[in-house]
Order: sequence, then structure tokens, then C-alpha cells
Amino acid sequence: MAEDLKIITSTSKAEQYQSLIPQIEALLYGETDTVANLANVCAALKEQFKWFWVGFYLVKNGELVLGPFQGPVACTRIAKGKGVCGSAWEQKQTLIVPDVDAFPGHIACSSLSRSEIVVPLFNNGEVIGVLDVDSEELAQFDETDAQYLAQIIDLINIA
Repeated sequence: MAEDLKIITSTSKAEQYQSLIPQIEALLYGETDTVANLANVCAALKEQFKWFWVGFYLVKNGELVLGPFQGPVACTRIAKGKGVCGSAWEQKQTLIVPDVDAFPGHIACSSLSRSEIVVPLFNNGEVIGVLDVDSEELAQFDETDAQYLAQIIDLINIA
């Protein structure tokens, strides 16, 4: 899909995701390179929702290592159980943090980040990475985001 994404702004968050998902499917169709697919997913999410930071961390040698992302520079490595990303990895579940300053052990890659959602990527029941999304607004993320971001993650063929 070479053309730009069709950005939807005048509808609900759920309707925006429902419009975006088929576009992401088209971006990923036939592409087998994981890095390329992760990069395009980041770009599509950032373009649609204008979030502060969207990116992937991938499990490598027992830690999360920065992967494709959109936004300002980020922390490069995160230990299991540390910060929101490391905690989502350790707990094997999506974490929604309405106020990152209230999260024990939050890793502040940027002082501008106010809320965060982290969705694990699974392969054969094991976490192989996480999708990390940050917003400059408090309480930006909710169960709607968790539901649709998990659906988007499921579209990615992680090799």
C-alpha cells in the first residue's frame, strides 16, 4: 500500500481503530520482514492518534531492547520487571498507566510522557517484545486501546 493512510478524526476511538486496522492489514500483507512490519505499525499508530511516542521493545539476551519506534529518542534497554515495559513483560499482560508519575519504578525516558499503555507480543506463549505507547496527556489510554492494540499486535507475523 503506497498511498497515505486515511486518517479518521471525527469519530469515536473505537471507530478510528476499526478504520485503521484494515489499513494496517494492507500495509502488512505479503511482507515477511518483522522490522519493516513493526516500523509501519508504529508509523500508522502515530499518524492516526498523534501520540507522543509509539514503539516496540524486543526481548534479546534477557532484556528488552529498543526496536522500531516513532517519536523522540528513547531508553535503549529495559530489564525484566523494571518500569512499565519490563513489568508488562514480567506479568505477561497489558498494563494501562493513567499517570506514569504514580507508577512505582517508572522509567522516565522523557519527562513529557504522562500516561502509557504497554501491550506484550507473544510467540508460543512467551513474551518476545512489547508495544509501548506514551501520551503527553494524563489518562489517555483505556480498555478500548488495550482491545484494539492487541488486535493490531495479532496482525504482525513475528518471525
